[in-house]
Amino acid sequence: VTITTRLLVSHLSGIRHYEKDITKVKEEKEKANRALKLAKSHQDKEQKAKEGKGLENTDCVKQKKEHDGEAKSRHSKPGRNDKEFEQEEYYLKEKFESVIESLKIFKNDPLFFKPGDQFLYSTYGFTLLSAVVERASGQKFTDYMLKMFRDLDMLSTVLDDNEAMIYNRARCYIYNKKGRLVNAPYVDNSYKWAGGGFLSSVGDLLKFGNALLYSYQAGQFKNKNSKLLPGYLKPSTVAMMWTPVPKTEVSWDRDGKYAMAWAVVEKNQQYGCCRQQRHYASHTGGAVGASSVLLILPEELEPEGVGTWPVTPPRGVIVTIICNMQSVSLNSTALKIAREFDKEKRAQ
Repeated sequence: VTITTRLLVSHLSGIRHYEKDITKVKEEKEKANRALKLAKSHQDKEQKAKEGKGLENTDCVKQKKEHDGEAKSRHSKPGRNDKEFEQEEYYLKEKFESVIESLKIFKNDPLFFKPGDQFLYSTYGFTLLSAVVERASGQKFTDYMLKMFRDLDMLSTVLDDNEAMIYNRARCYIYNKKGRLVNAPYVDNSYKWAGGGFLSSVGDLLKFGNALLYSYQAGQFKNKNSKLLPGYLKPSTVAMMWTPVPKTEVSWDRDGKYAMAWAVVEKNQQYGCCRQQRHYASHTGGAVGASSVLLILPEELEPEGVGTWPVTPPRGVIVTIICNMQSVSLNSTALKIAREFDKEKRAQ
């Protein structure tokens, strides 16, 4: 078979994640697909109800469901029933000197799916991707990334190295089997630098989001008197990264698909005066004892206002949350925050 970097970055390579049992993986995928279909079916029924009974009634139903969901989340503790973190490889303590060396963990394992056939989120796919970067750049992947972080002014983003003295490093927590809050166990993340091996701060992630959003929008603004600097990436590159890839419906967002290292939702509205779907890109992060999210909601720019100075990119809302607790679901919270700020900006 042929596995391309595009397949790796969109999790279509067929390379396994932490679960080694292909039967369990297929069962979980079938469950997720059924749940997604059920959610979409429910959404369609709600839409028909809007058409038949009017908007006011269905809005009340929606508010009740949101209230019920929030009440449920308030009374449930995070990180207690997450089977994901039952996988042994999350807790590896072996130190790998290079990403090439860490490939030995999975390089002899069979592919779970034919490359390009099915979406399967794989941290190890990104480990292989980091090995490609290492060979193509001619330098260690970690050195390459740290230089990039300096270019982006992300000076608090470093390797999650247990031995290093890292200023303001937070202590991480998990719930044990008895439901008690305890310190997260020691792990060595050198086997997956690309898929979950960096420490960062909210401020640095905001810089990262702004750099991407600026790059995405820079091509839409007229460069008046050469005052507008180019973005870190080409606008076409970010647009490609944020374009959904076929066969990549994600289980954690019924509106979303996977693109290139980002989950994205496309702009869409099926009916007038009804639900609008805004374009945004996001990604969550989960590690032993920690959770995070970065969500970018670009402003919908008016063509006649794009060239008006001094209105410059980045234009939109960026939300990032980092918490030192395992298995905290943050994507929907980030989206609600982004929508509130977006609503406030529109009202001004």
